[in-house]
Amino acid sequence: MNESVRIKSSLTNQSAWILFAKVVGFGLNTLFPLLIVRYLTQENVGVYRQAFLIASNAVLVLPLGFSMSSYYFLNRESEKHSSAVFHILIFNFVMGGLAFLALFFFPQILGSAFQSKEMTRLAPIIGVLIWLWIFSSFLETVALAMQEARLTAFFIVTAQLIKTALMTGAILFYANVDSLIHATIVLFILQTIVLLVYLHGRFPYFWKSFDFPFFRQQMAYALPFGLSVLLYVGQTDIHNYFVSHGFSAAEFAIYSQGCFQLPLIAMLYESVGSVMIPRMSQLQHENKKREMLVMTVSATQKLAFFYFPIFCYLMVVGFEFITTLFTKEYADSVPIFRVNLLALPLFSLVVDPITRAFPVAGKWLLKLRIGIIVTLLAIFWLGIGRFDLITMISIVVGAILFEKIAAAWISGRMLEVRPTDVGLLRPIGKIAIAAFVSGLILLAFYLIGRDMLMQACLNASRWLLSFVEIKKGADLIGGAIFLGLCLATYGAVYLLFANWMGAIEQGDKDKVLGVWRRMTRRDAPVNAVGSVSGDV
Repeated sequence: MNESVRIKSSLTNQSAWILFAKVVGFGLNTLFPLLIVRYLTQENVGVYRQAFLIASNAVLVLPLGFSMSSYYFLNRESEKHSSAVFHILIFNFVMGGLAFLALFFFPQILGSAFQSKEMTRLAPIIGVLIWLWIFSSFLETVALAMQEARLTAFFIVTAQLIKTALMTGAILFYANVDSLIHATIVLFILQTIVLLVYLHGRFPYFWKSFDFPFFRQQMAYALPFGLSVLLYVGQTDIHNYFVSHGFSAAEFAIYSQGCFQLPLIAMLYESVGSVMIPRMSQLQHENKKREMLVMTVSATQKLAFFYFPIFCYLMVVGFEFITTLFTKEYADSVPIFRVNLLALPLFSLVVDPITRAFPVAGKWLLKLRIGIIVTLLAIFWLGIGRFDLITMISIVVGAILFEKIAAAWISGRMLEVRPTDVGLLRPIGKIAIAAFVSGLILLAFYLIGRDMLMQACLNASRWLLSFVEIKKGADLIGGAIFLGLCLATYGAVYLLFANWMGAIEQGDKDKVLGVWRRMTRRDAPVNAVGSVSGDV
């Protein structure tokens, strides 16, 4: 096996392990959003969303991308490994501590931002949550930076198991926002202990390795990306703060459910992107731009194969999807959800690993996001009190689309893309056609048989529940059956059409066939015919 094939296979295996872990986590957390909307009032759902909005944004922004420097430095200078991780721990601890102190001594910061006395009361405990979250979140990053994909998968799955148990217990026994925050704090305390044990095992006595000149080098590398993350979070989440400030918590709950992102979508992107970042850094160091381009197009094709049909499917069944998950109390979230979906197809563009590999690209992206965030701030500031919720989400989606296209153009320049390279996108075009045509067929099926099929599904769910003498849940189970039937119909048509168009590579079909044969204990050999570029 040549070096190129070996590297591709390694990337495939690592991505598969990370994706497996995140899919397991997705399965464990599937029921949690359903419990939230059924056990909390709409007002408390809004407060819960606001509390975790500020915490998750702080975790992304405050470390300033410093943790991500591990992907770069843990793949280059082995004698600096201990210093690199120790610097990251120190930086994360200090930044998390500053957030805690700010919210402890000035809790009115959150109360003023969200126009909520409840957020003022919760501010100190949110500060504790942020501090522990920032510090413990390095566990997954450092394990993946060390290219220990299986161990990373174990960490992810274990954390999700504990989180699911703690959060479910909190919502069932206490049913308030405070209990959910406390449960999450317990999770991150446990994760912090595991992090310190892991680091001591991989980098013995790392706490004796502080190196100030190297710390400055890490900071110089990370700061442009950290600022870029700050601006990206501002670009994608600042609308939530304006909505929280200008609308009630209940209205924010409706808006946030409309902005609901399928966890599986993010998992696919993160599983591919996180594995590509260290590999892209290595290829850039070796000046192998062509290999970087081929890998990027291949990754984009893999994501498009899932993202394009998910987009078409959800656009058709959006009403049933939202009302099944969150009850009919959130029917007003459906138009917001459909507008938000418009950004999904472009998320198949995998450009983040490229901009991290080229510091000059990171600087260009930084300038771009500064322009976008300033524009958004001006628009929202002038429009607060005038815009409705649909207008707010439309502006955000427009900004995301512009940023994605511009980032792809910057990445293309870094990789010296030529006009003739457009041929590499042909499989992606076939996927788009297959998804769109299949979506039209589903739409026809939906318009003709929706009411009759939904009623049949509801009747079937009531019949099933009658055996266990449960009177509630018919809408949830009936809606799930309806969505499942629509998905099966759409999926079958899409796969047949995509295969007929040649959008599915032979190598991928052979892999699926090989897995099926192993699952059914058939030992017949499988001949791999696919191209190397198809494996990411």
